[in-house]
Amino acid sequence: MDGITVDRDIRILADVTWNVRSGEQWAVIGPNGSGKTSLLSILVGYLAPTEGTVTICGQTYGEVDLRELRKRFGLVSSSIRQAIEPAEPADEVVISGRDAIINYWGVPSTAEKRRARVILKKVEGLHLADRPWQYLSQGERQRVLIGRALMADLDLLILDEPCAGLDPVARETFLGFVQRLVRSSGAPTVILVTHHVEEIPPAFTHVLVLRGGRVLISGRKRDVLRDDVLSVAFGTRIRLNRHRGRYSMKVAVRSNFVA
Repeated sequence: MDGITVDRDIRILADVTWNVRSGEQWAVIGPNGSGKTSLLSILVGYLAPTEGTVTICGQTYGEVDLRELRKRFGLVSSSIRQAIEPAEPADEVVISGRDAIINYWGVPSTAEKRRARVILKKVEGLHLADRPWQYLSQGERQRVLIGRALMADLDLLILDEPCAGLDPVARETFLGFVQRLVRSSGAPTVILVTHHVEEIPPAFTHVLVLRGGRVLISGRKRDVLRDDVLSVAFGTRIRLNRHRGRYSMKVAVRSNFVA
């Protein structure tokens, strides 16, 4: 995306330029109100910018049928999770991703069922194939939604705060799965949106930091995840620790901090 600005009653995003290349795995972080949700809405074509252009998978928005383009990228978010019918079995949730629809109303073919189970095995959820959506845990639902995304000919996978609602054990289990997925053969480019540096798996290579609707900094993870950068982003003193490729941070809440 290049020069993205979004004006409504207020300026939501201001001159955001961001390039994601094949083979890179990105985390997007920033405090509440920094523009993460709006940036994501622009990226998937749900929100039109006031200024700027968006090009994804080599196609520029406004010059292509978004319905077809959406088959090349997958979104895992709470909005999709909440829209799925409670009785729909996991394998049919996965099958619905082929045409980028929510809920599958047809009768799956044998070939579709077989492919869905191959994908569920890849996302470590084959045992969930016949289980209704309402009986899946939060972590299981996230895996099934990733399988749904992978049902299409996927170039880009977007994970919007995928650990929200997970307990600590489920969170670590899920992040371990994401780490293995990213490192697997033929994995798509992944964009992970989060508030927490603790949720960035070691395999992620780049980070975009937003503050006040603007890009504070973007680049390689080792260059971006620094005490001074995150202190400015969150408006308080932050101290980062790194252990075996994972980050954690200590926050000193000070009302008189000046960026």
